[in-house]
Amino acid sequence: MDKKSIINQINQHKKQPNLRYQLKERTEVFTNTLFYTLFDIETPVAKHLDILEKEFDLLVDLACWDTKKPCKKLWESYVEKLPLILEKLNMDAEATVNCDPASLSIEEVYMAYPGFYAIAIYRLAHELYKEGFPLVPRLMTEYAHRQTGVDINPGAEIGDSFHIDHGTGVVIGETAIIKDHVKIYQGVTLGGLYVAKSLKRTKRHPTIEDNVTIYANATILGGDTTIGKNSTIGGNAWITSSVPANSKVFHTPEIKIKTIPHVS
Repeated sequence: MDKKSIINQINQHKKQPNLRYQLKERTEVFTNTLFYTLFDIETPVAKHLDILEKEFDLLVDLACWDTKKPCKKLWESYVEKLPLILEKLNMDAEATVNCDPASLSIEEVYMAYPGFYAIAIYRLAHELYKEGFPLVPRLMTEYAHRQTGVDINPGAEIGDSFHIDHGTGVVIGETAIIKDHVKIYQGVTLGGLYVAKSLKRTKRHPTIEDNVTIYANATILGGDTTIGKNSTIGGNAWITSSVPANSKVFHTPEIKIKTIPHVS
């Protein structure tokens, strides 16, 4: 097969007219600029808001394929929400300092904690998700996922003072609801009990009430599953039904001691 035939065949199979990987790259630039604008003390806010607006215009050109939904108008409303998002993120950082005895300073949380970074990008993406901005919110949280190992769908609803310790392997599904002052550890999954495309518009993921702690590798599944306030979920627990408030749920391992036959 000659080169021209190969090129023709590849072009025939490139069937997605809106699949531009430049969108993924520009989203990562936008996300980094946004994070620095909010947190880095040496980044001038006024100057970088102008830069962000231009970067947002590029995302609009790349992502908004439906001309009947003018995404450009979203920028002004999004900028207005940034102070509140930053206020919530500062509360998240303070929650981490207060929860984790290993944290030496709040600056360490902002710069070195993967859980905080994942929460920050989630909160910034969530506001765009609520406005219906296509694809970009998902690309933002996936960018954070690649860097931290924490996978938070931008559609999840997360309250104030949220703390993720260590973070690696955490999965929070699209319709999960997490109330205030919740702490979760590495490997926790808030997932769906069933996987079917027909469930797309239904609540598939659990609700976590106020002041709940979920320890490492616990799995909580189902849209009707609610973990009541002030509860503690132990490590490796598997939960598919609701837990009352003020409960403690633990996985009890089965221990079998191997006996060695006596040889005379």
